[in-house]
Amino acid sequence: MYIYQRVIILLLPIFFVWPLILSAAPTVDEIVHRSNMTAYYQGQDGRAQVKMTITDSQGRKRQRRITILRIDEAKSDAIEGGAYQNGQKFYVYFHRPADVSKMAFLVWKHPDQDDNRWLYLPALDLVKRIASSDKRTSFVGSDFFYEDVSGRRLDEDNHELINTTKNYYVIKNTPKDLATVGFSYYKMFIHKQTFIPVQVEYYDKAGVKYRVAKALGVKTIQGYPTVIKAAINNLKTGSKTVMEYTKVEYDIGLDDALFTERYLRKAPRKQLR
Repeated sequence: MYIYQRVIILLLPIFFVWPLILSAAPTVDEIVHRSNMTAYYQGQDGRAQVKMTITDSQGRKRQRRITILRIDEAKSDAIEGGAYQNGQKFYVYFHRPADVSKMAFLVWKHPDQDDNRWLYLPALDLVKRIASSDKRTSFVGSDFFYEDVSGRRLDEDNHELINTTKNYYVIKNTPKDLATVGFSYYKMFIHKQTFIPVQVEYYDKAGVKYRVAKALGVKTIQGYPTVIKAAINNLKTGSKTVMEYTKVEYDIGLDDALFTERYLRKAPRKQLR
């Protein structure tokens, strides 16, 4: 579901469509904003069951089963007021395998400051705060990063429309603060009709492409075009992580109270089914 960082994808993290059809060519800001809406903000909340498959450079596979919950601060998807740039909360619960079972990850996404992230480690009964400097480290051993769960803030990058093809807008995004990231820029291929970012390519400080996120499957669910399969390839290590989303639901009436430290230790079983 939502684990796709302006990918995700991935990503993320799969809930989202833009309801307006433009009568004129959109500006680069309109394209980026609508893609952000499509990738992260469709519906007021959502839930998905996810199978994560991690494949290393030697072809060895590991799998994880997780549930992702999401709730938006804004109670409207309307472009007026920039609802798609408001705060959000994400809750990720790990069902299996045994070494990650009952682990939980919580994100409070803020529009004007660094996100808050917590990871619950059941073996230690420890809630660990994820520092903002760690947001681009591996998410539980996968090729996704912590930042991929909730995405980057739009104001962290400068956006440039570098190409328009028959089906896609190609956007180059350059971080305003290169010291905080491991890439020099990334390119997004955004589908013209749905504004789904179908491919995101990351380039290192030498200008070499080293990481690619792709949407591999899309399905309309409750009227929302939804990414149901996504992958991230690490071109330097040869590893790959595929996310497959099932039982995707929107607007299910989640309670904001679920997205607190209390429920990291005591999982909300009913909402995770």
